[in-house]
Amino acid sequence: MADDVGVTERLWRYPVKSTGGEPLRSAQVDLRGLVGDRLYAVRDGAGKFGSGKNTRRFRRMDGLLHLRSRYATGAGETGPPQLLDPDGRVVADPTAFLRAYLGRDDVELAREGEVSHFDQLPISVLTTATLDWIRRRLPHVPVDERRFRPNLLVRTPPGTPPFVEDEWIGCPARLGDTLSLHFQRSSERCVMTNQAQQDLPYSPLVLKAIAAAHDNRLDVLATVVTPGTVRVGDRLVIG
Repeated sequence: MADDVGVTERLWRYPVKSTGGEPLRSAQVDLRGLVGDRLYAVRDGAGKFGSGKNTRRFRRMDGLLHLRSRYATGAGETGPPQLLDPDGRVVADPTAFLRAYLGRDDVELAREGEVSHFDQLPISVLTTATLDWIRRRLPHVPVDERRFRPNLLVRTPPGTPPFVEDEWIGCPARLGDTLSLHFQRSSERCVMTNQAQQDLPYSPLVLKAIAAAHDNRLDVLATVVTPGTVRVGDRLVIG
């Protein structure tokens, strides 16, 4: 039986991985995810991508979250994106700017090739029930969805428990007229949730709260079953 669980309140796309993203009113979604999402990344001379952490694929590059990225010509654009400096100004040459900003001469703005820029799965969904729980847990720490970098923030009905996203794992879902997803698992969170970005200050309490309450996991991740369009105001239907 299908269950209408909420409405899409905000949509986010992140043209350059690990930078601040762009809010959208609608987005095309293909099998890779939101068209243009994390299609570009800051790549170093060793082929690793700029991130908030060091792993086999990623290199920690502090300061990227103070930048933003966007496409200039609409939701269907795939690049190259505009890169905005910490004051919100579009930079003329992204690679030259990044080399000066990061103090490294081996980085460049690079389009995705054979190695994915995604940490995990293509689509991340977070609910207001979970976000509001974090705000109540940390009343003195500014928190909004930007700390968790979802593609969709879904407003759930009053009384919805936090971490309701767990109940959707393993389920199909529909958004809009044609888009269908399959929820697979939740994200394991890292230090990026604590990092300062724009008007959100650094706070180690964010990750500590998630770790204590929910084993470092937050949101629900999905693969795309049937491509389509997602819009602010679309209902999320599970089942």
